[in-house]
Amino acid sequence: MKNHIQFLFLSHILFIIISSCSAASCYDTGNFTSNSTYANNRYQILSSLASNVSSNGGFFTTSIGLEPNKIYALGLCRGDSNTESCFGCVNSTSQELMAECPNQKEALSWGGDPECLVRYANHSFFGILKFDPSDAGYNNSDISSDFSDFAQIWDVLMDRMIDRASSGTSKLKYATGEARVNNLLFQDIYALVQCTPDLSPTDCSNCQRANIAHYQWFDSPRQGGYVFRPNCIFRWGSYRFYNASASPPPVNVNDDGSIEPGTIAAIVVPTITLFAFVVAITCIILKRRRKKRDQEVEIADEVDSAKSLQFDFATIRIATDNFSAANKLGQGGFGAVYKGKLPDGQLVAVKRLSRHSNQGEVEFKNEVLMTKLQHRNLVRLLGFCFAGNERLLIYEFVPNSSLDHFIFDQTNPTILNWEIRYRIIWGIARGLLYLHEDSRLRIIHRDLKASNILLDEEMNPKISDFGMARLFAMDQIQDNTNRVVGTFGYMAPEYVLHGHFSAKSDVYSFGVLVLEIISGRKISHSVYGEEAEDLLTYAWKNWNGGTALKLADSILSVGSRSDEMMRCINIGLLCVQENVSRRPTMASVVQMLSSSKVSLAAPLRPAFFRGTSVVSEASTSLTKTNQSKSEASITELVPR
Repeated sequence: MKNHIQFLFLSHILFIIISSCSAASCYDTGNFTSNSTYANNRYQILSSLASNVSSNGGFFTTSIGLEPNKIYALGLCRGDSNTESCFGCVNSTSQELMAECPNQKEALSWGGDPECLVRYANHSFFGILKFDPSDAGYNNSDISSDFSDFAQIWDVLMDRMIDRASSGTSKLKYATGEARVNNLLFQDIYALVQCTPDLSPTDCSNCQRANIAHYQWFDSPRQGGYVFRPNCIFRWGSYRFYNASASPPPVNVNDDGSIEPGTIAAIVVPTITLFAFVVAITCIILKRRRKKRDQEVEIADEVDSAKSLQFDFATIRIATDNFSAANKLGQGGFGAVYKGKLPDGQLVAVKRLSRHSNQGEVEFKNEVLMTKLQHRNLVRLLGFCFAGNERLLIYEFVPNSSLDHFIFDQTNPTILNWEIRYRIIWGIARGLLYLHEDSRLRIIHRDLKASNILLDEEMNPKISDFGMARLFAMDQIQDNTNRVVGTFGYMAPEYVLHGHFSAKSDVYSFGVLVLEIISGRKISHSVYGEEAEDLLTYAWKNWNGGTALKLADSILSVGSRSDEMMRCINIGLLCVQENVSRRPTMASVVQMLSSSKVSLAAPLRPAFFRGTSVVSEASTSLTKTNQSKSEASITELVPR
């Protein structure tokens, strides 16, 4: 008995380890560049795929763009998934696929155990059977007893499951099966098959029979295994690994002499479950340690590789006309920003850090680490200069100044209509999502505000000023600091009061920014009617009173865009909720903005602040601003 139990332990452990090693398949059929139209289309289609799949019963096909940048995508959840687990699997698998296949035009991944499929390509593949690439795993042990009864029952079970899955009786072409075999230690058979619903019955059957044949290639049956292909999955084992309550009635094949599992099953099943849990925890711990070690190495490599981006001081001095006042774009707590022109004619913005600021050293190191970040909604750091006491940061030049120059300056003749404002909100959200989840390093900005959003020649937003940013490990949730710096009004209450900051702190700042963009009013200087009210208070009162659109800037024409404005106000209020756990992630925000079909929750009370001043460690804008006064005063903050 003891040997039999040990035998089962080892076989199940091996299967668990093999099945957890499945990775994305990145096709070698062509590449794209990170800032290309195809890259943008891929991001958009995969970002919205989870909500589309989960809201359409577990299967969804779609396409976006025009040739040659058109992209096609498919999402499928396993037949026993509920809406929540379906959304979570497709969402995480889409993110992993973009990370593991950064510039491949075609890729797929079976996520989970597997629980879902995500696939995209630059050509239509809907309804086309494809056998490769395939992934397979098996238990290491054979069924060494006389397995003639086993083989007969196993074959019948597989045939019936394939018939059910391919017949179309299941919308998701999904079927499970169960069987009992006599006179063998290995008594139970549980199996699952599924095809992508776009396949014809014949192709589904052929795909699954290829899986069965792949498994039967061995001289004797193994004690469990799986085969995954682009259009179908097959898995079986000795325990029920699927959610039977959420599955169609299983195909049952019973031997006439079947018996109850008895003592062996009573001991083996829970013990296997416990051991599987221990193995899973061990894998997680080892994976986290490896990630942390890899990140430390990656950060060191980033600093070393950044040295190749170092500019000569004499070159920058000539480019800025010796940092002349005529080329000065702005002044901030860490130093001044100058416009410059390199010898090749390229315009740049040069931040000259104060030679007497210790904090400037920290900002300099932070920003140098950002040289490898490339996203259309982030200001690109081109390089730096380190000479004596001089610390210079050289950025791309963004011609249209900062966002606050347009939405708060009533003398500016340029009016931002709603279409432009919505595009700015969308672009900021995408930039933050990249920092939080999609970049090589997980980054918390900590100083997101209107003056740190620059606008290019087409009024597309670019997040700037990473001097206060913090790098997180990929599995790190939050951090603490004894020195709170930033801009009051934009700073989350848990950060101001307790020094706790996380990705949700940036989400709070984003919510404030959204409400500012909609209203055209500063968070720190909002006066409505005869009463002086801060922006959040005013927005919350009108939301509860059913008059939320009163928040919209008076120069905006609401008209047919009222639903879109209401949706953005809702999102803004969700982001500034006092309860940190209730705030959405930036991934959820992007989904809310990308599809009107994604339902929005009703927001709870925001964190109200009566204090309205700013800590003067806030960094300067890279383009000319009208701010000449120091924002260094501090007033008491009173959350309601």
